[in-house]
This record gives sequence, structure tokens and C-alpha cells, in this order.
Amino acid sequence: MPAEAVDGPYDAVAEGAAEPRKVARVVLLDPADRILLLHGHEPDDPADDWWFTPGGGLEGAETREEAALRELAEETGITEVELGPVLWRRRCSFPFAGRRWDQDEWYYLARTTQTATRATALTALERRSVAGARWWTCRELTRAHETVYPTRLAELLRRLLDEGPPAGPVTLDTEIV
Repeated sequence: MPAEAVDGPYDAVAEGAAEPRKVARVVLLDPADRILLLHGHEPDDPADDWWFTPGGGLEGAETREEAALRELAEETGITEVELGPVLWRRRCSFPFAGRRWDQDEWYYLARTTQTATRATALTALERRSVAGARWWTCRELTRAHETVYPTRLAELLRRLLDEGPPAGPVTLDTEIV
């Protein structure tokens, strides 16, 4: 993919760079405690797919909270949310769209009663790589054979639903794909 096709908040941080891309993600729960996940894939290979939480990179001087709410609105159309605490933090590195991405991700808890989704402002790369959204029960997520990121999401969601949010953000294992 030409470099200009990856723009704005999708600029990848070069492998080995000192500063990872700062990302805010949303663990969005509906009144039935289902979690919303997006279905993504490699832009040129829809068979290489996975599920992931809404979110993305910070733009300009915005805070992670602002980025979480903006990305959620852009990717799902959901704006009626109560943004809660940071649940988890994770470093990850993965190949996507011909580049290596090195990210520092913060996962915010959020609740909504708005369950209809409609992407409203996807980037060109997102339009080529996001296939839709789905609400998952914890049981469905536990039994899923699909790839889900972060990889322990079913276990983390079960703990969240059983015990409530942690007292402070939990640092997840670094994931390198």
C-alpha cells in the first residue's frame, strides 16, 4: 500500500521507534452486559480477520478520553455513553496494511443504552478493513473460535462482570503478533 494511503491517526510508528502510537479503546457494554466488537481484516485479504474493541489513535492535543469518545462515535455512531475508568493498559505490536504498528493502548469502560450501530466517519483505511460490528455476550465470546484482541478479552470481560472495574488500570501482557 502506498504511504499516502495510511494517513492521519493511522500513521504507524516505525518498528523500533522510541514512542509507540497512543491509543484509546472502549469496552462498551449495553444494558444486557454485551460487549461491542468491530470485525476487522487485512485490507487486501478479508479472510485474515479478527474482532477488536472500538478505538484508535489520539489526534493532535486531545486526551485519551476525548479520543475514546471520538473514535467510538466515528466507528459506531454511538454517542450516548457514560465513559468510566481505564480498565486495562496494553502494549502491542502487529503487522497491518503492510506496516508494523507499535501501540500503547488504554481500555476505557463505557456503558450505553444505544445499541444500533452505524459507522459515521471511517478513514479510507478503515473503510477497506472494517467489516461491521456485533454485540457479544460473555458466553459467546468465551466460546468464539474467531481471533479476538486483546487475546484474553473473554476472561477479562468475565472478571469485569463478576467483580466490577479494578481499583486501578491493570497492565496486560505485551502482545506481539
